[in-house]
Amino acid sequence: MNIVDKTDDEILALARPLWRDLVKSSNEGKYGDFARNFSSSFARAMDQVAAGHQFANSELARSLSEEIDPMGIIRRGEHVSVLFRQRSTRKPGEWLGRLVLGYEDGQVRIFGASIF
Repeated sequence: MNIVDKTDDEILALARPLWRDLVKSSNEGKYGDFARNFSSSFARAMDQVAAGHQFANSELARSLSEEIDPMGIIRRGEHVSVLFRQRSTRKPGEWLGRLVLGYEDGQVRIFGASIF
């Protein structure tokens, strides 16, 4: 199964709840919940100490708005990048959220996540 074969609507139906979970756990500073849907390779690459530091010291990481706007989907190989317009509840402006999804062991997993 390859996620790139799904329609945009199918991909967004998968991506929205995963992004919502990331926002919620980031705002709460709960790294274990934040990483729960990571692929095994992404989980290994994430440095828990650095992530914990970011949760503790980043106003943006602790004030993400639950309101998001999907901006597009990029398909590449066996992964899709879903782009979101992300806002903060405390900081003015907008950020670009990127969620990379693919399949691992028959389940949709997060292979990358970032906010620019």
